[in-house]
Amino acid sequence: MLEFLDIDDKDVKEFHKRIVENVKRIRTAKKVTQADLAQTIGHKSVSTIGQIESYYKNKHYNIEQLYKISIALEVDICEFFK
Repeated sequence: MLEFLDIDDKDVKEFHKRIVENVKRIRTAKKVTQADLAQTIGHKSVSTIGQIESYYKNKHYNIEQLYKISIALEVDICEFFK
């Protein structure tokens, strides 16, 4: 039987923050703007990417967005989790 994990909301927020920081670092290193990334992954507006990168209302990427971003940035999705 598995043991209960003592993971609180702060731990989860830090996990999401790490992912956002890694996506942003890779995006900027590849000189891709928020607008270009948003358009490439099918968003009509840059606001979603901007809100996520500024941690607005605890917004974060979902797995589908991360998958699309990894393809757009030509990077293994695992890079976002390091």
